[in-house]
Amino acid sequence: MSDKQISELLARNNKPLLSFEFFPPKDDAAMAALRQNGEALRATKPDFVTCTYGAGGTTRQRTMEVCQLLRDLGYAPVMPHLTCVGHSRNELEALAREWHQAGYLNIMALRGDPPRGFSQFRPSPDGFTHAAELVDLLKIQYPDLCCGVAGYPETHPEAVSPEADIRHLKTKLDAGASFVTTQLFFDNEFYYDYVRRCRKAGIEHPILPGLLPVLSLKQVQRMCSICKVVLPAELEKQLEAAGDDHAAAAQVGIRWAAGQIKDLLKKGVPGIHLYILNRAEAALSDELAQLFASR
Repeated sequence: MSDKQISELLARNNKPLLSFEFFPPKDDAAMAALRQNGEALRATKPDFVTCTYGAGGTTRQRTMEVCQLLRDLGYAPVMPHLTCVGHSRNELEALAREWHQAGYLNIMALRGDPPRGFSQFRPSPDGFTHAAELVDLLKIQYPDLCCGVAGYPETHPEAVSPEADIRHLKTKLDAGASFVTTQLFFDNEFYYDYVRRCRKAGIEHPILPGLLPVLSLKQVQRMCSICKVVLPAELEKQLEAAGDDHAAAAQVGIRWAAGQIKDLLKKGVPGIHLYILNRAEAALSDELAQLFASR
């Protein structure tokens, strides 16, 4: 079984795409929960789904297991992530071969975060320093692969400037990537400004906004710290007011995401990518389900 290329879905341009990102669970119990949530989320009929990647050991194997599980549940296309972390060029070639032979025609090509304990990224011996090198390898090895890459509306934390960050994005796209999925953001103006700057730099590829439906104040503060993104004061205020009431906090997050999505769809974005953190409740809420149905 082979997937359709996501670039083909984007080229049809008859409606904004909907996609979800999953991550590989750490144990069998979490894997069972993912299966249950995955079954429930089928009702939203996403156009594609992705699964993040853990370099080395059981996490990498879990990525493959999750992708197969998502296929078994009926999702297509399924897009695995692949990162440069901990891999030589030969290892990345072997991994690409494994995915391609299994019929996966879409890969999210990422440099990856620095290994635990390191503040800066260090390539493996004979490995890659930048995602553009990975895109180049994938497209040379398998021209029929559709590669997605990451974009950063609030600028990558390691970039020397917003302009340099855009130039780096263009390098990834010039290497053969087909579309961009952004880092999460909570203020749409960051996204709109990012798209304007990309277009000014000559980037015409689809740029999918990545959104996180917040479930708690603690969760979003942690994510903002990791991703170096701004938590709007109004969203923080509403989450603080919800206190320890999980349902109330989740409702705040869902309403905020719904407001973002409604505005983004009105402005004609090519799709909506949700970082659902393997949870189903936000995407299945009435507010989001209605927006998805209205695309």
